[in-house]
Amino acid sequence: MDVKTICLGILSFGDATGYEIKKKLEGPFNHFYDASFGSIYPALGKLTDGGLVLRTEHTQHKRPDKKVYRITPKGRLALTDELARPIGPDRIRSNFLATLLFADALEPRQIDDLIASRIDAHRETLNELNAEPHDTSTGDGFVSGFGVAVHEAALNYLEQHRHEIVGERLLVTSESN
Repeated sequence: MDVKTICLGILSFGDATGYEIKKKLEGPFNHFYDASFGSIYPALGKLTDGGLVLRTEHTQHKRPDKKVYRITPKGRLALTDELARPIGPDRIRSNFLATLLFADALEPRQIDDLIASRIDAHRETLNELNAEPHDTSTGDGFVSGFGVAVHEAALNYLEQHRHEIVGERLLVTSESN
């Protein structure tokens, strides 16, 4: 799914600024989608140019005008059409896993620290996701629940298998000394 479609989807929940869209992507949606301001604002510009969203500018005292975006009926139709397309497979992009792929280049302590840090990050994310109310009858609640399940599974895997990669590296390091 591209950034334009994500923006349309978020705007289908209600009017928002580019900043508010970014905050949504940093909050409840951060476990499955990432977009920067550098991709959100151009997407909003293209959506506005295409008549899929309307932009209203609100004057603010001693600040730049606040730009609020609203999805149009044409935008809702485009969103529906895009969501009806076949969905490709999920792809996981993880700098953490890419780093551990080359664990042989790291010291065991570095590997252990990386895993400890990732465990802490999963716990923090789970605390944030569990602090939000879950109404599984809505898409938002379902997606949040899925995020909880994914982070719980990753946390459990790291806790149960950490010794395999760290312990293996400790053995190799001690044997070579």
